[in-house]
Order: sequence, then structure tokens, then C-alpha cells
Amino acid sequence: MFPQRFVFVILFIGLSFTLQAQDILGIKGKVVNTAREPIPGAHLVLTGTSRGTTSDAKGFFQLTLQRGEADTLMVSSVGYHTRKLFVEQILSADSVLIVMEQAIQEIDQVQVSARWRRDASLIKIDKKDFEMLPTAAGQVEAIIKKMPGVASRSELSSQYSVRGGNFDENLVYVNGIEVYRPIMIRNGKHEGLSFLNSDMISSLHFSAGGFQARYGDKMASVLDIRYHRPDDFSGSVDMSLLGGSVHLEDTVGRQFTYNVGFRYKSNRYLLNSLDVEGDYEPSFYDLQTFMTYRLSSSMSLEFLGNYNLNRFRFIPQNRETSFGTIQNALSLNVYYEGQEEDEFENYTGALTFRYHPTSRLDLRWSASVYQTLESESYDILGEYYLNELDRSMDSDTYGDSIMNIGVGGYMEHARNRIEGNIHTLSHRGSYDAGRHMIAWGMKYKGEQLNGSTNEWTYVDSAGYSIPYSDTAVKLYHSQYANHTVNSSRWKAYLQDTYRYQAGAGTWYVNGGLRLSYWNLNRQWLVSPRFNVSFEPRNNPDVSWHLAAGYYYQPAFYKEMIREDGTLNRDIRAQKSLHWVAGAEYDFTAWGRPFKYQAEAYYKSLHRLIPYKVDNIRVDYAGENMARGYAAGLDMKVNGEFVEGAQSWASLSLMQTRADIQGDSYLDEQGSRIYPGYYPRPTDQLVNFSLFFQDYVPAHPSYKMQLSLHYGSRLPFTPPNTQRYDKVFRMPPYRRVDIGFSKLIRGGREEHNNNHPLHYIRSLWVGLEIFNLLDINNTISYQWIRTVGNQMGQSGQYAVPNYLTSRRLNLKLVVNL
Repeated sequence: MFPQRFVFVILFIGLSFTLQAQDILGIKGKVVNTAREPIPGAHLVLTGTSRGTTSDAKGFFQLTLQRGEADTLMVSSVGYHTRKLFVEQILSADSVLIVMEQAIQEIDQVQVSARWRRDASLIKIDKKDFEMLPTAAGQVEAIIKKMPGVASRSELSSQYSVRGGNFDENLVYVNGIEVYRPIMIRNGKHEGLSFLNSDMISSLHFSAGGFQARYGDKMASVLDIRYHRPDDFSGSVDMSLLGGSVHLEDTVGRQFTYNVGFRYKSNRYLLNSLDVEGDYEPSFYDLQTFMTYRLSSSMSLEFLGNYNLNRFRFIPQNRETSFGTIQNALSLNVYYEGQEEDEFENYTGALTFRYHPTSRLDLRWSASVYQTLESESYDILGEYYLNELDRSMDSDTYGDSIMNIGVGGYMEHARNRIEGNIHTLSHRGSYDAGRHMIAWGMKYKGEQLNGSTNEWTYVDSAGYSIPYSDTAVKLYHSQYANHTVNSSRWKAYLQDTYRYQAGAGTWYVNGGLRLSYWNLNRQWLVSPRFNVSFEPRNNPDVSWHLAAGYYYQPAFYKEMIREDGTLNRDIRAQKSLHWVAGAEYDFTAWGRPFKYQAEAYYKSLHRLIPYKVDNIRVDYAGENMARGYAAGLDMKVNGEFVEGAQSWASLSLMQTRADIQGDSYLDEQGSRIYPGYYPRPTDQLVNFSLFFQDYVPAHPSYKMQLSLHYGSRLPFTPPNTQRYDKVFRMPPYRRVDIGFSKLIRGGREEHNNNHPLHYIRSLWVGLEIFNLLDINNTISYQWIRTVGNQMGQSGQYAVPNYLTSRRLNLKLVVNL
């Protein structure tokens, strides 16, 4: 049914294009500086609405509106004075020329003139692109999942994989502070709120590979976020069936600013659509603050704080899942006893002292602390019946059980706990030397982690325990361990960005070196990184870039634990050699600006630690046993497919393989078998994402946002097997979410102080439909073993664990 449904979505999109033929007012023109040179990337926003655009590489822009929708047009760009234009005056012109004057911006009373430093490894993401994005997880992560090279297998989780890397290979920074996620989370149902609060963000940059030396030691990606430092009062309130949030920011006097956000989420409404029925009690809380205090004209303090509490309680009752094929249709019925209680509590505090002795020199010293308290506790008894279903269309018992294949039960027990403390001291600096931008940094990180694992699984089939033994009752799986890790890490980097103008165009060259040392395994790491970009003078719409470098990933707590629960203190850092080549092309279609981006990459991987993925839990082998590679091509096109509304589509092709060293074996005939390269758990050949926005031409306050995602079949491996190359493929991930919104307040009435709601800048109501096509997506498998006879011969069935089905969500957004 999926192809037919997909055609329906395409027809729907095509119809929305047809509706644009209706006549609406338009503003077009060019943004230039006083020397009449074009200003690319200037922001143009109609005051009181969410409608806006940016100028293209040649400074041109186009914008549509309804008469009376807004009074003024605000034009801004970094390094220039903001301009305010009256809409009625510029509507009469065929094309308007907007001249921007260069500004010397006063930041903490330090004179800093704007200079553009190109970093081709980073993609800048506009906050307004994800403000109304229909999503069941975090808004920031939802937009990251739409980027080229990024894949996700669960709408319940904020985690994502990038270019063949797993969830643990991604770096996330907020205001220069590295942030962490809980260690023990194994299921998207438990995850709740991520660290990132979209209401507090001012800028967001993302790199899928080839990033500079100033970023840390991970092998996949970087997400670099800045929280907003306000210059006036604003706030927001967001409420939906999944929870709500409150955000306030303001200045106090001329020295102090605050940006505070509180969030609450409960995904019970979504979890009630899962196959496993029961009493779900999830509750997730988050309180964050970003405060600044100006000590003098050249010195200031910044504080970033976060408290996050995720609780998950669950009393399962029963489960009924149909699976298999038309020729072999099966049904699993499970009846449960017991319950699960999990809690993940995290604290983050970071204090940064900034010093600007001159306009060219920026110095920062930071101290941060991250604490995590995580516990996982469950005792669940499941008694199951595995049946074969009648699939004869002309049968009176069609769809009913006609034969019992297996009956049995299992008992799962866990008492797991982790207490962690990570504290860092760091220094970062940069110096603008004209054509050179020199940056450096040093960091000390201390880690104290105490973990205890006590979990086991007992499996019974037809009165026989599995694995079968005629002398003892054996557990299907067990792990008992207590670990304490106290270690220190030292890191440093130095890099230079050089801007050079030649006759053919402008070159931006960045070279850097990163050093790190971990006292636990006494390993030194040297990571050189290089990237260059070129903008030809005769064709400013095209730019090219190339990046290469070594990227290491020193092991953290999870990577060190072997399958038997022991801790490998001699484990070495995984290594990746990146090669990235890409291009950007700005073009015009239908009279509107568009951008096309493409990157080809190859990653040579060494000293890999093999792993398996169960839901979102990554279970490592605890040994450097493999080598591998990842290669692919990422493409993205974005622009105003509908005039005045940004949309985009991204396509990624990727292959990642690994080869475990020394894994040859003898077959039954005595011949030695060399398995060679096998697909890694993130090996996803095709990944396609689409985000499309539209509005009703005669009534632009009515808007639609469509989010579509397709990911081809991912590998998975049976549990409790020592082989990583025993690979099967789960069905592809297919999901369509759609949102409809109406602007209730915004526009001209905000200037009327007599209006009873004059303090509300905008008010939106929305309806979201999650999983519009109601597709059963598989996230993992429950493995059912059956005993076939008294000799203990057993069969094994992989029962899919499905994600959420179609759900409606009502949403209210108020901006103050």
C-alpha cells in the first residue's frame, strides 16, 4: 500500500503548487552596501509575521504578502545597521534597492567590526526553519535529521547517526560547552527531553564531517549551538498534547541578561499506540538558564545551567503482534506480570569568563561540571503463545489461529545503576590578524564513573529452559559487574584560517593540529586537519571545498565494557581518516533563489570497536577488533518552491563496512572460511528527507508543513551471538508527518496598545498528524525461541517491535 499512499502525497504537493497561481502582492529587489556591492544572506522579515527570506549570493530577494498583512519590512545582516522600510512605500516599486550601512557593533562596550570567515565544513540552519516543524521528538534534532548524511530510525528518540557513525560519535556544543546525554538509555520510550531547548537558540551550525581542529575528538559530526543573549524582553509559551514549555528572556539594567526555559513532556499519548499495552507513566522535566553579566567594558561572565529529570514507569499487560509473510503469517500473544521503573537525572553547570583586551583578541576561560544519576530497574514475566494464522482468503477461519507453534515464557530482571561526574577546565582564544584568524585552546577533563550491572534473562519453552541442559537450569543471558573509572584527559588545539584573494577568486584555507592524552591507557593522539574552499570571481554563484584530516574517538565508559561485563582499561582510540569534497551552487528557478549542495566523502576506519544496536542502545564488544570504511554522496536542494516559504529535499547514498581481524573459522568440511567485510549496523544505502511548506494564497496565515522521510533497510544481528557478520535486514523506515497552522494574532494589530492582547507578538494554533500514512515501522526485534523436541532442538523467531502509529496532536504557540 505504501506506493499508492506515496503517490497521494505527491499529488497533494502538486496541488499546492497549482494553488500558487492566484495573484498575491510581491516585493522584490536587491540588498547592497554603500559601495553598491551585493550583500548575500541578508535577512528580510515582515514585522509581526513568520514570513521572511534571505538574499541570494548576488543580493537579490523576493517576498510575497497580502495587503495589510504587515506594516514594515525589517532588513538585517551581520556587520550592517538594521533597516526598517514601510511596506506601502516599497510596494509601488517594480524593484527596490536596499542600501545597508556598515556598522561597528558595540558588544559589551568593545568595538568589534564584522569580518566574514568562511567555514565550508559547517551548515548554518535558520531557527525559523524548524519553529513549526511537525515532530514528536526535539525540534532541533528533528531538523538535523533532515540534513544530508543524517539518518534516524526512531521518531521517539532525538538520536541520529551521521555518515555511518553511531549515536555516540556525535559532538554537541552549547555556547562552547560540550554537552552529554544519559549513558544507560536503551529505548526511545525512556529518552524524553534532549539537552537542547529550541526556544533559547540564536544560532545553529552543523557539520557532517571534515570539521576543524577546534572541535573535539569524535568521528562523525558536530552540532554547534549558541543560546541567545537578549537585548530586550521576549518570551514564548508552547502547549500540546505531548507537553509544554515556557521561555523568558530580558535584560536587567545594562549589565545583566537572562534567558530561561522550562519544559515538560509526557509521551504517554504516543506510547499508547504501541503493540505492548499497559500503564505507561513517563514524565520528563527540564530547566535551563543562560545568564550573562558585564563586569566592565572588556570583561564579562556567562553561566549555562541545566537540570534534567526523566522518569519512566511502566506496568505491561499484554501484547498482540501479527508478523511474517503472506505465505507464513504468524501471531505472538504475550501476557505480562511485573513492572519497570527507570530514572535519569542530569545536572550541568558551566561558568565562562570572557576578556576582550582589544577588538581583535578574544579570550575565554571556562569551568563546567556534569553529573548524572541513572537507574534501571525491572522485573517482568512474559507468558507467550506463538501461533500460525490462516491466510486462505476463501476460508471461514481467515485471520484466525490454526496451529500453535510454541508456548513458553521468559523472566527479565535488572538492577543497573550509574553515577558519573565529569568536570572540565578549558581556555579558548582567537586573534584576528587581518588575513589570518588564529585560534587555540586547551582543556582538562576529569571523569569519575561508578557503574553496577545486575541483569539476567530466563527463557522457558514448553517446559524446557533455553539453552537446554539435562543437568542444570541455565540462564539465557546474564551479566554482573561493578566498575569504577577515574581518569583524566588533556586536550589542546591550534589552527589558522587564511583568506587569500587571487585573480581567479577568493581562497579560504584552514589548517589545524589537535593533541590529546588519556592517562587511563597512556595514549597520545595527534590529529592534523585541513580544509580549503574557493569562490571563483567570474562565477560567484559557485563555490568548492575540500577537507581532510584524522579524527579519533577515545573510548568512553560504554565502549570499554566487554560482552562478559569486564572492563577493558587498555582499549585504544578508534581512528578515522576523512576525505570530503563538495560544492555549492546558487541558482534561480521560477524567478526565486535556490541553493544546491553536494558532498562526496570517504572515511577509512581503523581500530574499530564492533557493536550491535538494539533500539537506540549501542552494545560494544569492548575490544579494538576491526577495520572498515564509510563512503557516500550527500545532496541537498533548498529554496522557495512556494514563493515566500523555504522548503528543501536531501538525498544520501552511503555504504559502511567492517572487517573483524582474525575471525576466520573452519566449516563442517574442515575448510577455513574468511568472512571478510560485513555491513555495520548503520549501513543504510538510501536516505531521503523532504520538508515542504505551503500556505493558502488568499489567506497566508493558514500554513502547511509536510515532513517526509525514507530510509532503506538497516542491518540487525541476533542477540547472544559472538558473530557480528551474521546480518539480517529490517524493513525500510517510512514516515510522513504533516502540520497545519493558523496565525490567530500577528501583523498590524500589534502596534495598537489599546488591544487587550497587545503584549502578544504572535499567536499560533496548529494541528499535527504524526505518521500520516499509518505505517508500521520496525525499531527492533523480540526474539522468541521454541523447543522442537525433547532433544532440545529449538527454533528462533524475530518478532518485530513496531514504532508509533498515526496520532493527532493539537498545538498552541504564543510569542511575547
